[in-house]
Amino acid sequence: MPKLRVHALAMSLDGYVAGPDQDLAHPLGAGGERLHDWVFETRTGRAMIGESGGSEGVDDDAVARGFAGIGATVMGRNMFGPVRGEWGSGEWGDDWTGWWGDEPPYHHPVFVLTHHERAPIEMAGGTTFHFVTDGIESALRSAFAAADGADVRLGGGAATVRAYLRAGLVDELEIAVAPVLLGAGEPLFVTGDGVDQRYECAALVAGESVVHARLTRVATA
Repeated sequence: MPKLRVHALAMSLDGYVAGPDQDLAHPLGAGGERLHDWVFETRTGRAMIGESGGSEGVDDDAVARGFAGIGATVMGRNMFGPVRGEWGSGEWGDDWTGWWGDEPPYHHPVFVLTHHERAPIEMAGGTTFHFVTDGIESALRSAFAAADGADVRLGGGAATVRAYLRAGLVDELEIAVAPVLLGAGEPLFVTGDGVDQRYECAALVAGESVVHARLTRVATA
């Protein structure tokens, strides 16, 4: 049965997956880019940005797993970009097509959660962004349909991952704990979410630069 998976979700030692004050110059918030330095030290991470070389090993395997068997992606509007309110308003307007340039690294359908309707955007390399206004379960149904039997990857931001965790819809969650302290930002876990009741740590492995924790949903009778 196809799964909803989270991969290589970088988290600071104090529990943040992004820093504060996200803007165009700081897409991961102040200091948040440090959480992902390890990704671009790996062979898979460097290939994502069109560069050669990079390390192999535990960290590279963790990045590569996030692409294996994935047929669609779901993400929040905050991950798609800094645009707020109605599309076409503000500094970026309708020209904004994501952080990733003309050819995003997904190469499959991506479903963006938003409160404001927007027509799909077809990008080079096979990525099409679809904008979903009727909730997380609708987005997930559309993603599974588009994935045609493959798994679906859940991207950020933090609020989106928390929403799917609260609903018990995430099957596997891989967190990369980076040796970074941010002090503030977007937390992955908050009190009262009930994640501790729904998920358990199935594996904890030290990589070359980060520690990888894999959480799985607790089986129910």
